[in-house]
Amino acid sequence: MTHDLTGRLVVPLDLDGVTDKAGLMDRCSQALGLPHWFGRNWDALADSLSDRAVWPEGADGRGLLLVVRGWRAYADARPQEWATAQEVFAEAAERAPSLTVALALGGSAEHGPGRAGRSDRA
Repeated sequence: MTHDLTGRLVVPLDLDGVTDKAGLMDRCSQALGLPHWFGRNWDALADSLSDRAVWPEGADGRGLLLVVRGWRAYADARPQEWATAQEVFAEAAERAPSLTVALALGGSAEHGPGRAGRSDRA
C-alpha cells in the first residue's frame, strides 16, 4: 500500500482472474483486510467500504483510494454483477466522502490477444 499526492492510503484491488461474485468478495476482503465476520454480500461490502473503522490501518485519518484493476474480464463475463459492484462502490463513496474508488484502465485484461496497441478512435 502506498499514498497518493493528497495523502490518502492507496489500496489496489486486483480482480484479474475473478469470475464471479464470490471471487470479488474474497479479493475485496483480502485487499482491505476486512474482519473475519465480513458477510461477503453486497450490503456487507457497501457497509465495510463506508465504515472507516474497518479500513486498513492508516486510512482512517487520511482517506482511502481503492484502485480497482483487472476488472474488464469480470465485467464482460458477469455484466449484471459488475453493474451491482459499481453501484456498491458509488454508494459507499457517497456515504464516506474520504473514500474514492477508481477503475484503472489498463492491465492484462484490457490488453489481451488482439487488443494490444489497438485504437478504435479516429
